[in-house]
This record gives sequence, C-alpha cells and structure tokens, in this order.
Amino acid sequence: MEQENNIKIFLADDHPLIRTGLKHSLDQKDGFVLVGEASDGYSAVERIGELSPDIALIDMDMPGLSGVAVIRVLRKNMPDLKLLILSTFNEENFVREAMGAGADGYLLKNVPLDELENIIRCFCADKECFSPYLVNLGMKERLDDHKREQKHYGLTAREIEVLKYISFGTPNKEISTELFISLETVKSHVKNIYKKLGVKNRVEAVRLASDKKLLE
Repeated sequence: MEQENNIKIFLADDHPLIRTGLKHSLDQKDGFVLVGEASDGYSAVERIGELSPDIALIDMDMPGLSGVAVIRVLRKNMPDLKLLILSTFNEENFVREAMGAGADGYLLKNVPLDELENIIRCFCADKECFSPYLVNLGMKERLDDHKREQKHYGLTAREIEVLKYISFGTPNKEISTELFISLETVKSHVKNIYKKLGVKNRVEAVRLASDKKLLE
C-alpha cells in the first residue's frame, strides 16, 4: 500500500526506453511513486489533470504539444504543481523559453539517478536546489520570451531551429537525426510551423521566413 507521504511523480517523454528506465529506477527509491506516464503532450496534459501528481518531469520535445506548451497549460490550470523540463540540450534559448513558460527547473537528461532523486526531493520540499545538471535562469525572462515569440509569429525556439533546417532543404528524417528527436516530433513541429505561419508547404514557409527575416 502506498504511503501517504510518497512523492507522486508523472513522467512525459516520447522515448519508450527513457520512460522505462526512469520508471524502473524511481520505483527502486523509497518515498517515490510513479503515478503515470505519457508519450505525447496532449496525453500528458490530460493524464496529469486526472492524476494530480506532486511533480511532473516533462520532455522538451514531444509530438502534439511540445514540453514548453505543456508547461504553459499546466501552469495555468495547476499553479502549485512542480514542473521540471527534461532536455538533452543546454542552449540558453531553450532554457529561457522553458523558464518563461513557467517551468520550475530545466534538467539535463544526463543527470545521475541519485542527483535526480535529490533534485525531486528539493523541489517538492520547496528548498533551494543546486546541481550542475539543473539550469535555472529565473522567471524574470517571461516578458522577453513573450516579446521574442510575438516577433517570430509565436514560433518556439525549437520550431525556429526546425524551420532553419527546412530552409536548407533538409528532409524530416535527417532533421530528426540532427536534433536527436523522434521523426514524429519533427512532423509535429513542422505542422505547428505551417499553422502559425499560415502556410501550406515548405516552399511557402521558407518564402515567408525569408520575407520576414525570421531566421536572422
């Protein structure tokens, strides 16, 4: 029977191996219980709303809704939920975007299990947390991020990066390899790019990006 003081964790990541590995590892830790998981952004929002975990680990890149979009929705609906972004990349623009959306922290995926355990416990106890695998730029970046998105038609930092590859004529499969994300995630980004730019294909997207200087 689960103890009442167990930290309830939700994991959202589109890579099955990562979910399986983290689930197995966290299940071995006292005081933790993995209450649910999801492989895409829409499912993550729905399941988290149903399960009400104490903390959610959200992959930066997922099909459907990106990790940043998931954070924005959850932050509005569940303001007290602890939200940590999981990411392979340590680029400042991704960190700014995640923190501006309302993430409590930005965590690198190469974090050792013991370090992850400590980080989760710190955040759930509202304690200040220091770790070389945890990158925080603070909530003061929200306004700058909002202005940056408006200037770029609402495109996220990752969508801008995908758009750059599209402008080079790079196929989706190759973009997936270059960015270390799944093909489905790339397709989701491309779909979102078309929708935000109001275009129907790559040629129109590249033409608009060039006219509006979105990639400069």
